[in-house]
Amino acid sequence: MPIATTLSTTVQRVLRRARSTPPIAAMRRARARAEFLSPAGFTRCWGVYPDFATARAAAPASAEFDTASLVDAYVRERTRHVFAYDYPVMWWLREAFAGGATRVFDLGGSVGVHYYAYRPHLAYPAALVWTVREVPTLVRRGRDLAAQQDAPGLTFTDALDAPDAAADVWLAAGALQYVEGAASLGGWLAASRRPPAHVIINKVPLYDGPAFVTLQNIGDGAFAPFHVYQRRRFIAEVEAAGYRLVESWQTPERELQLFDAPPGPSGAFSGLYFARATPPAR
Repeated sequence: MPIATTLSTTVQRVLRRARSTPPIAAMRRARARAEFLSPAGFTRCWGVYPDFATARAAAPASAEFDTASLVDAYVRERTRHVFAYDYPVMWWLREAFAGGATRVFDLGGSVGVHYYAYRPHLAYPAALVWTVREVPTLVRRGRDLAAQQDAPGLTFTDALDAPDAAADVWLAAGALQYVEGAASLGGWLAASRRPPAHVIINKVPLYDGPAFVTLQNIGDGAFAPFHVYQRRRFIAEVEAAGYRLVESWQTPERELQLFDAPPGPSGAFSGLYFARATPPAR
């Protein structure tokens, strides 16, 4: 082996050992933590926690998504454009509307971004009622925007009454994991007195290991906990509530970047479409 190669290998081994020593490891962690808390840490995640309360305690206090400054840029982007990850959602919405669905419950739909972005591409039912469930700040902004737009059927609520939402379609496109009470979508569906015929989930973090909670930098000095779900359990719980998984897809535009945690989940988020397999109990 050439001397240069031997020296390079030796240097790399020494550096790896140095990085793993407690003082160096602590310095590297402190630097990573500072980056996570800064604007450079936007969309990144930190830590593995058992619940939302523990995750919140690990970051500066913030209003999370109930922050007006987070709305404007998102509204401009999402109400006017359809992205690659939207197409499976629009496909299954079109199928649901063709089958007679007229009521959509949109969990975490911001100011109605999906309603506005999809309607140039879908034939909305004349009797459409599209209800967005959001935090109070976004509900107020959504209602103001709807009053300025031609938005028939678009309504808003800040009440988390998902199990009793009278809807044909439950849609959660990138929001389910941020809802503290949504540790089990299957549990929600099983508790519903009026279960929907269609369930469309998009941009949800699923992987093959144990479920946990992590903390994300969501921008503008705000941080939010969210669920990372165990794939098989997530699907099995929904199926046990009377549904069948019809299609799943990857959303590589969203990636889990987890810091300060043991090696584990990484990669793209997922989308799922479930159809009700058994009629609701009367």
